[in-house]
Amino acid sequence: MADSELRFTLNGSQTTVTCPREGASLLEVLREDCAVRSTKDGCSPQGQCGCCLALIDGKPKVTCAMKASRAEGREITTLEGIDAGARELLARSFVAAAGLQCGFCIPGIALRAHALLEQNPAPSRADIAKAIDGHLCRCTGYVKIIDAIELYARARRGEADPAPVTDGRVGQPLARYRGQEMTLGTRDYVDDLTRPGMLHGALKLSPHPRARVVRIDTSRAAALPGVVAVATAKDVPGSRWYGLLMNDWPGFVAEGEEVRCVGDVVAAVAAEDRQTARAAAALVEVEYELLPAALDPEQALAEGAPQVNPTHPNQLSRCAFVRGDADAALAASEHVVSGTWKTQRIEHLYLEPESALAVPRDDGVLHLYTQGQGIFDDRRQVASFLGESIEQIFVELVPNGGAFGGKEDMSVQAQTALLARMTGRPVKTTLSREESIRIHPKRHPLTMHFTAACDAAGRLTAVRARIIGDTGAYASVGAKVLERAAGHATGPYRVTNVDIEALTVSTNNPPCGAMRGFGANQANFAIEGCMDLLAQKAGLDAWEIRMRNVVEVGDTFTTGQVHEKSVGIKKTLEAVKPHFYAALRAGKAVGVACGIKNTGIGNGAKEWGKARLVVEPDGRVSLYNGYTEMGQGLLTVLTQCAVEVTGLPAALFIPKVDATYQLDCGQTTGSRATLFGGRAVADAARKLRAELDAGHTLADLAGRVYAADVLIDDTTPPGVPKDKLKGGKIKTHTSFGFATQLCVLDEEGKLERFVAAHDVGRAINPALCEGQIEGSIHMGLGFALSEDLPCHEGMPVTFRLREIGVLRARDMPETEVILVEEHEPEGPFGAKGVGEIGLVPTAGAVAGALLAFDGQQRRTLPMKDSPAARALSVGKIRAKSDPATWS
Repeated sequence: MADSELRFTLNGSQTTVTCPREGASLLEVLREDCAVRSTKDGCSPQGQCGCCLALIDGKPKVTCAMKASRAEGREITTLEGIDAGARELLARSFVAAAGLQCGFCIPGIALRAHALLEQNPAPSRADIAKAIDGHLCRCTGYVKIIDAIELYARARRGEADPAPVTDGRVGQPLARYRGQEMTLGTRDYVDDLTRPGMLHGALKLSPHPRARVVRIDTSRAAALPGVVAVATAKDVPGSRWYGLLMNDWPGFVAEGEEVRCVGDVVAAVAAEDRQTARAAAALVEVEYELLPAALDPEQALAEGAPQVNPTHPNQLSRCAFVRGDADAALAASEHVVSGTWKTQRIEHLYLEPESALAVPRDDGVLHLYTQGQGIFDDRRQVASFLGESIEQIFVELVPNGGAFGGKEDMSVQAQTALLARMTGRPVKTTLSREESIRIHPKRHPLTMHFTAACDAAGRLTAVRARIIGDTGAYASVGAKVLERAAGHATGPYRVTNVDIEALTVSTNNPPCGAMRGFGANQANFAIEGCMDLLAQKAGLDAWEIRMRNVVEVGDTFTTGQVHEKSVGIKKTLEAVKPHFYAALRAGKAVGVACGIKNTGIGNGAKEWGKARLVVEPDGRVSLYNGYTEMGQGLLTVLTQCAVEVTGLPAALFIPKVDATYQLDCGQTTGSRATLFGGRAVADAARKLRAELDAGHTLADLAGRVYAADVLIDDTTPPGVPKDKLKGGKIKTHTSFGFATQLCVLDEEGKLERFVAAHDVGRAINPALCEGQIEGSIHMGLGFALSEDLPCHEGMPVTFRLREIGVLRARDMPETEVILVEEHEPEGPFGAKGVGEIGLVPTAGAVAGALLAFDGQQRRTLPMKDSPAARALSVGKIRAKSDPATWS
C-alpha cells in the first residue's frame, strides 16, 4: 500500500482511507471518509465533551483530539459496531429512563456505558459518574443518564426489561419521539446531512472588538484550488442588516464600516470540502484601523463614549415599574437592607455547534435546513438578506442539539443561503466551538443595586432596584431581557411599594440575548439575597420569612399584574419544609430560595399557537406546529395533547416543523411552546375527533387538514396609562411558573443535596418535566458557582469547555424534584411552561446555604471563592492575559 493510505479495522471490517488530509483527526476521518454518524463533533480538537467517543483497541478514546495517523493498524469500534442486541438494549434503557433530551451527547455516553459494563457489570452511581466524567451534557443534569446506565446494567444481568412507555395520554411518561434513534446516533442533526454536489462554507471573523474595515482582499482565497465562491458585503442582493427586534446586525461588515465585536463576519467561502473552505477563509486579507472600544456599560453611557451601533444609541432601552411610594415606605420600615449584586456573562455551551444547510431546488426555491429556535423568523430574515420573497425560501427544522435561547438569533443561515445562491449548489456551514462562542449571544452580565425593607414581623414593605445590563454589540432581545429582570425584581413576593429601573446598554463586548431564565434568574439572585439579610434582622429563619411573604391569588406582581389563578408557590414551600428543618436538625448548612418566571412572552406581544393535523394516505397523522424541538421534548408533549383528545395511539402521529403550512409562531422562547402550541394541537385534535366520533375512519379522512390558530393578545406592555389598559387591568403575562429550591452543604461546605419543588400546572409528561427541571438545576448550579465567560479587550479569555465551567456528573449533588400541580386554566389540560423556572431560584438557594455555612454573604456570581465552588472539577480558568483575574 502507498504511504498515503491509512488502514485500520472499523467495526470489524478492514478499512482503507486514501490520502487522509495532513493533520486530520480520527474524528474527521470517521465522519467524512467513513460516513460514521454516531461520533459527533462538539468541541474539536479539545477532546473535552466526549461526543466523539470510539473504542480504540477496546478502550474508550475521544477521536477529535487523536491524529488519524495514530489509528494505523488499530481496531476501532463505534456505536454502530457493537452487538445488535446490546445496541437495542442500550436504546431502550435510555428511552425508558428518559435519559436523554437533545441527544447530541448521548451516543458517546451510551458507548462509554457499554464499555464500562464490559469491565464492571454492576457499577454504583458513583462509579458511573466517574466513568462519564469525560462527557459533557448540558441538558439533563446527569440524573436520568445515570438512571439509564443503571437500568442497562440491570437489563444485562437479566434483572430488568427496559420498556419505553407507549401510552400517550396526558400524565403518562410517553417515550421521547425518536429517542432510540437519538441514543444510537442515527437521527440526523444538521451537520450530519449531506447532499450530492454539496459544498462547505466557512467564515472570516473580526479579531477586534471595534475597528474600521479599510480593505478586504479575497484574491488569495478565491485562487485556492477547490474554492468555488467567496462572498463579502458587496455580494448581498437584499438587506444586509437583520435582527429579531430591530435590524441592527449586519450579515457581513462592509469596507468603510466598523466591526463591533469579535464575532462579526467579514467574508464567507464555499469550497469543495470543509478543510479547503477553512483554509481559504484564513487567506482572506482584511486591513483594519483600530478604534477605541466601549467595553464597560457604565462607561458606554458616559458623554463622549463611542457609539457602538449606528442604528441606535448606547442606551438601548429603559424599563421602569413604580407602585406606591418606595421612598416613604423605606423610611418608615423597621428593617432596611441594601447591596450590590453582580452576575456574569455566561456561554450557552449547547453541545451542537451552529450549522445550516441550504439546497437550491429545481423549482428555484431554496430549501433551508435550520436548527434555529424560530424557523419562520430565520426564513423572513434570510429572504430579506437575499432580496427574495419568503415564498422562495422553504425552511425546515432539524431538531437541534440544545439551544437554551442561544439559537434564537441567526448565526450562519444567511451566509450559507447566499453561498448556495451564488454557486447554485447545496452549501453546508458548521461553526467550530470557538466560532460558536464568538458569534452567538450570551447571558447578560447585570449589576443590580437593591434596597429592600420589611416591618417588625418580617413582612416586606418596599423594594427599590437599579439594574444595568451589558447587551453587547447588537440588540438581539436584550431590551426584553432587562425588561424581564425589572419585572421579576421583587420575585414571588408581596410588595406594596416598588421602584424598579433597568437599563440595557450596548458595548463592544460579545452580544447578549436570550438564555434560559431571561433576566429573571439574575434579578432573583439579588432579591433572594435581600430576603436572607432581612431574615437575619427580623430574627426569622430562611423558610419562615419566605412563607410570610410569598404571593397568593389576589396579590400583585412587580409589574402591577394581580395574580388571579394558578399560584402554587406556597405549596412548593410546604413541599420543601420537611427537608429544610431536617437539615437544620442535622446541623447542616441549608439555604432556600423561591422563584417566579413568566410563561409566555406577554408584555403586549401578540403570541400564537398554530397547528395542523393532516391525515396521510397510510393512515398516520402528520402533526405540524411552528415551535422548535431542542431537547425539551416538545414534539412528544404535543403528540400527547393530540392523543388525549383523539384517543388515537401515539405511534400514529408524526411531528413535523417546516414551511408546508404558514405556522409562524415566532421564537421558541418564554417557556411558551407547550402553553400555546399544546392549546393549538388540542383544538385541531378536537376537530379530528369530531369526525372520528361521526363514524369516519382515518382511511376515510385521508388528505383532510385540521387547523387551529390560537391568538393570545390580551397582555399589556409596561408603562401603559390606566385608561389605555385592556379590560381596565394590567396583565403583563399569561401565566407564571413558581418554584422553591433548597440547597444542603456537607460539613466541608460542598454541595450535598438539592431539592426542587415546582408548580408545573399539569405535568403532561412527568418524566420529561422532571428532566427539564433537573437540567435547569444543573445549569443553575453552574451559574451560581463555576460558569463564567470573562472577556479581555472584547475577546473571551477561554474557549475550553472545562474552564467555561459547566458541571460534570461527579460535580452534581443528589437531586430530588417534587412536582406540584396547580391547574392553569389558560394552559392545555392545566399545564404551563417549565423550561426556565428551574434555574431561577438556584443561585439564591446556594448563596443562602453558603451564608449559613460560613456567615459570608456572597453577592457576585459565580461564587468561586466558596468551598462549594473550590470542590468542583471545572471552572478554573487559566487565561494567559491575567490568570489572577479569571481563575
